[in-house]
Amino acid sequence: MIIDAHGHISDTSYGNVDLYLDQLQESGIQRGVVVPGGMLDVRRMSDYISGRAKPESLVPNNGYLADACKCHPATLTGFACIDPHQESAVDGLEQSFKAGFRGLKLSPMTHQFSFAGKAVADLAACCGDYGFPMYSHVVFSPGASTARFIALARQFPRTNFILGHMGFGPADQEGLEAATSLNNFFLETSSGSFLHIKEAVARAGPDKVIFGSEFPLSHPKVELTKILLLNLKDSDLEKILGNNILGLLGTAKIT
Repeated sequence: MIIDAHGHISDTSYGNVDLYLDQLQESGIQRGVVVPGGMLDVRRMSDYISGRAKPESLVPNNGYLADACKCHPATLTGFACIDPHQESAVDGLEQSFKAGFRGLKLSPMTHQFSFAGKAVADLAACCGDYGFPMYSHVVFSPGASTARFIALARQFPRTNFILGHMGFGPADQEGLEAATSLNNFFLETSSGSFLHIKEAVARAGPDKVIFGSEFPLSHPKVELTKILLLNLKDSDLEKILGNNILGLLGTAKIT
């Protein structure tokens, strides 16, 4: 079974759930882990990275995500997106877990917080209490850097952390070192460079690398091809393409 561990879905023409499901089928991917999209129009991503544009919305559409997962329970699993600045953020996360979400997605580019803040620490602790992972990308900012995310992972060893896109830029060495040394730190491959993915598998091992697509910014088949071109043995490929994320979700591995 192949699982895309990171897709964004939104009520938009370019990122809706029907389009995502079509692309999964076209790619030969059986399941997807999805998070709310639409706060940023990914067709203008460089404008947000450079600071020329502000997010369209600060409110993640967890409702759209929940409805999509309920309509397609055999295919979709949701990670709730929580703004650490919102009042009672931990209560909101707990309610999301009880409603069927299986992880937390943070968006420092949208919500502009620090991984060192108390609200984020409380969310990380909550994830550990429930046994669900925390996923986040990082940005070129002292408070939301790879180093800060790693420090959070060290602070909460009972919580599993997934570093989106393998970190910042095409070859984030801090993220790779953390995946090599920390049992609770994993690298998600979407938008990652082929050479860096190859290095990550060699140094951190196939147990610490998780396949993701970053739909709709990238097509799942494009991202899957990068993994297949690694020419790994079947057992290692199965870990990266499905079993690793299943383990973090608390789901029995598929044999």
